[in-house]
Amino acid sequence: MSDVLIVVDVPSATTTQMASALKQAILTERESNAEARTVDIIDSSDLMADDAILDDRLLCPLTLNLPETLPFTAQTLYTTCRNTDALRQQLECWQYPTGAGAFWLPIVLTAKGPLYAEVIGVKANTALTTHSLGSSYEQPIHLSDVQRQPLYALAQRLLRSLNASPAVYLMQFGWQGDTLYFDRLLPFPDAPAIASLNVQTPDLFTCHWSCLIGKPLTDLTINCLI
Repeated sequence: MSDVLIVVDVPSATTTQMASALKQAILTERESNAEARTVDIIDSSDLMADDAILDDRLLCPLTLNLPETLPFTAQTLYTTCRNTDALRQQLECWQYPTGAGAFWLPIVLTAKGPLYAEVIGVKANTALTTHSLGSSYEQPIHLSDVQRQPLYALAQRLLRSLNASPAVYLMQFGWQGDTLYFDRLLPFPDAPAIASLNVQTPDLFTCHWSCLIGKPLTDLTINCLI
């Protein structure tokens, strides 16, 4: 089996926790299958400086900051997600309003279709920054069925339009009254996914690895309700 290279953005407490959670998921799977797999973690700036560092390892980016010339199967998807303005324009053409949102719908896209995890939100009285700690987020945020249906429909339409491959996606969104609006799409479990650790089974980092290697997933459960 291929060795694995996890790539994170600017080092911080949050990116370290994200990478550690994904690495743990990979190593746990290796132990259960007796696979000789090693996992390295690097800063995206190192990959930008020399993309040959990837060699023949399996790339697991936890950042959109990747070299444009990187031989990466999801390169087109990552480029699309990186261009937030263009993606918002596409959604506006679909008659969806767009703008900054403080909720995330985790979509676990398996080979057999999507599983929708419970929504993640920002904890009350928390200042949200790009690299805020995972403790700034909480899961689950309870939505009514009336709210869930258009949210799931948007997620499914968006991923189909992008020809998305199996992975965990975070669709950031918000509400204006009863109206859903789109913010952006992340093709990996970003900082908000930390809220799933010890709360959701499997957590979103374990789900991401399972999707990447084609391991079947049939259900997502919440362990504790706060």
